[in-house]
Amino acid sequence: MRVAVVGGTGVLGARVVAELAARGDDVRVLSRGPRQSRVDAEIEHRPVDLASGEGLAEAVAGTEVVIDAANALRQAKQVLVEGTGRLLAAEAEAGVAHHVAISIVGCDRVPTSYYATKVAQEGAVEAGTVPWSLIRATQFHQLIAGAFASAARFRVAPTGAALLQPIEPGAVARRVADLAHAGPSGRVGDVGGPELLSLTELSATWRRHAAHRLLPLRVPMLGRLGRSLRDGGLCNREAAVESKTFDRWLADE
Repeated sequence: MRVAVVGGTGVLGARVVAELAARGDDVRVLSRGPRQSRVDAEIEHRPVDLASGEGLAEAVAGTEVVIDAANALRQAKQVLVEGTGRLLAAEAEAGVAHHVAISIVGCDRVPTSYYATKVAQEGAVEAGTVPWSLIRATQFHQLIAGAFASAARFRVAPTGAALLQPIEPGAVARRVADLAHAGPSGRVGDVGGPELLSLTELSATWRRHAAHRLLPLRVPMLGRLGRSLRDGGLCNREAAVESKTFDRWLADE
């Protein structure tokens, strides 16, 4: 199967690329930046820009499946929503048979601008003419560890009642690869980590592995946002799959 992976040099995308290549697929990596070391040098790489549409038509030509694992915190609407429209238009012109989208568990329950953008991105996929599949995943271990590491620069450790369900991206990559091979399936079941843990519990685990002496700083959980996070808005207990726990992942890093 000929597959293009948009965002194929990222945390999830690179693992999707490796998983597909291991299954014998002909994989093409599409990314705005240069090839990165986590991507096999023998795999084809094409530069693309979702924000402008540059390179998309040529990059998806001749592919059967396109997996969109791209992400953007800056210019999120331009990249994730408008860029999805550009990508789908290029796919339709190229005759791509299957578009696979990856979103976030609870993005429609937690009121932030970024999650609203992810919901809008899902809507763009659903409204497109290319047959599609869409899967939502919980937060990656790397995201949570990175947030704690950033806070540690200020000698503090965030704590609080927010519930999270971290997962290793390799487990998500396997599900995404399965989905790519299954054909267009619409919205499929979520995928989540094996444990629901509070921010306080995750912080204590990270501090134990990092061996930092930090001042605990409680993050206030106010308003609709705080209530949704306390209530597990970003979690799905029924979606738990076999995956390294946050504790095990930190020990192995």
